[in-house]
Amino acid sequence: MIRDITIGQYYPANSPVHRLDPRVKLLGTLIYIISLFVFKGFAAFVLAAIFLVAAIKISRVPFSYMVKGLKAIVVLMVITGLFNLFLTQGTPWVSFWVFTVTYEGAENAALMLIRLAFLIIGTSLMTLTTTPNQLTDGLEKSLHPLSKIGVPVHEIAMMMSIALRFIPILIEETDKIMKAQMARGADFESGNIFRKAKAMIPLLVPLFVSAFRRANDLAMAMEARCYNGGTGRTKMKPLCYKRQDYIAYAVLFLYLAAMIALRFVWTYLSALFGW
Repeated sequence: MIRDITIGQYYPANSPVHRLDPRVKLLGTLIYIISLFVFKGFAAFVLAAIFLVAAIKISRVPFSYMVKGLKAIVVLMVITGLFNLFLTQGTPWVSFWVFTVTYEGAENAALMLIRLAFLIIGTSLMTLTTTPNQLTDGLEKSLHPLSKIGVPVHEIAMMMSIALRFIPILIEETDKIMKAQMARGADFESGNIFRKAKAMIPLLVPLFVSAFRRANDLAMAMEARCYNGGTGRTKMKPLCYKRQDYIAYAVLFLYLAAMIALRFVWTYLSALFGW
């Protein structure tokens, strides 16, 4: 389960998506997330699925590698689906004990599960095709206008880059600690939820100690190299838009416009036919 987390990891490949400017991928991820909560209706769902599958295909990242990232949030997805299924008011469909499932609840649960799956896969696609350094440069460049009003853009981008870089490191560290504790007789699987939570203590304590040690080593290394923020710093590889980036922007905005148009069409048809 620990190794199924794909967010924050980079998959090296030579694809058009890997070669895109990180600013394009950041905006593309934001547009796709917005579209997931804008779409309404079967046609918009199909368009979102086609767009995501096409992006994965172009990125040359194995689809199985993308999908396995969903295993890490399966519990969250199940809880979210159950809340939408049982707590949505509407026309009763199935009743048992004290629970009542409505048609609206079933629809909301299905849509929410689809949105969560697309959200995780779409976000993972950005991190899998972009190195942490590229993400830092792209985020800092995109938010640069905010620095005029005193927002510490460089520091925010640096913190996000370090957090993303530490995700695979902490995953590997967690896996090592779990194997070491299991070799000593620790059991992380059996028992009720309270027993499982108690069994996590021998895992969390050394993990936090290791994380703080790594953070301290990183701070000392930055100080030894006279790091003093983004003032006056230059880039070894400055970001520059290319023809493929403008084409990608055009495709993204066409996709968003199509999703908004489909939403209005679906709303009109729903009102017209009483769906």
